[in-house]
Amino acid sequence: MRKRFLSNFNFSLFSVVIFLCVVGIFNLFSATYRGGGEQYLNQMYWMLGGMGIMTILVFLDYRIFERFAYPLYIINIILLLAVLVIGPKIYGARRWINLGFFMLQPSELMKIVLVFVLAKFFHEDHAAGGYTLRRLFVPLVLLGIPAALIVVEPDLGTTLLISFVAASIFMFVKVRWQSLMIIAIVAALAVPLAYEFGLKEYQRDRVKTFLDPSRDPRGKGYHALQSIIAVGSGKLRGKGHLKGSQTQLAFLPEQHTDFIFSVFAEEHGFVGILVLLIVYASMILIGLDISRHAKDKFGAILALGMTAIFFWQAFVNIGMVIGVMPVVGITLPFLSYGGSSIIISMVGIGILLSVHLRRFMF
Repeated sequence: MRKRFLSNFNFSLFSVVIFLCVVGIFNLFSATYRGGGEQYLNQMYWMLGGMGIMTILVFLDYRIFERFAYPLYIINIILLLAVLVIGPKIYGARRWINLGFFMLQPSELMKIVLVFVLAKFFHEDHAAGGYTLRRLFVPLVLLGIPAALIVVEPDLGTTLLISFVAASIFMFVKVRWQSLMIIAIVAALAVPLAYEFGLKEYQRDRVKTFLDPSRDPRGKGYHALQSIIAVGSGKLRGKGHLKGSQTQLAFLPEQHTDFIFSVFAEEHGFVGILVLLIVYASMILIGLDISRHAKDKFGAILALGMTAIFFWQAFVNIGMVIGVMPVVGITLPFLSYGGSSIIISMVGIGILLSVHLRRFMF
């Protein structure tokens, strides 16, 4: 049994995760070095705890999540409601529940749970010829409820992320092109209305700053401009570990969380960025391969959803850092500081490994 497990275990995905964790610790150490912080130590503890959870999930049959998908969804909705009532207000937003030893961010957990319920729904529901808008009513409601609660926190970034993940799953299960056209038209018409009536003033400022960062270089455009300067100053080979001027002189705000990629880019340059992007691309391709070879439809959608989470997080975060997307507060998997983010990422990897393992073992 042990020999069979080792021969079927996906060491490629595990190696990618270990590499990203090591890079993340060294990068976080550099990001917090001048401030005398010990965030990298906390990150190490969270990574070790996350790996423990990942190990449990590897040995756990992923199909158990199909049985408990809806109960977990309801519990997470309750947690999202609790955030709005008892969550502490940090930087003008309520996104966490203080558990004493840990700050739980239910919106991070919802990324995983939403994939569970959508995988369960599409596994049980079969639409010959593709899904129509009418057949998508239930999954759209399953998406809409948490999206509405998360955007109220407010957390526009996570709302967009779970929407992108859900859209990836919808494409996988074959939605009719007529329905896709209707959704695209409605979305296009809704954008100006959402901008005018759905976004708060600071969120509208972020959009304006994205279009023109120089409009307020010392205020609302400061984050974006300093990030672009940090990335560009790395040039070909970077300035070296602990030698980034933007990082060490604290010109770059939130450099240990949302803008951690800027720290890496400044210190390691284009060569380092290229290597990191190849590693992330490898993780995405491995995840898609796991989905393609899954034992059943539930496992295939589950693996696709987890892969979509990693893809969209990396895509949005890096795009935000280099100035091609608005600043929306999305973390970079395994590199950004944060307990909830690290643990949820490890959960996603554990589920991918479980799906891959059971493709051969059962």
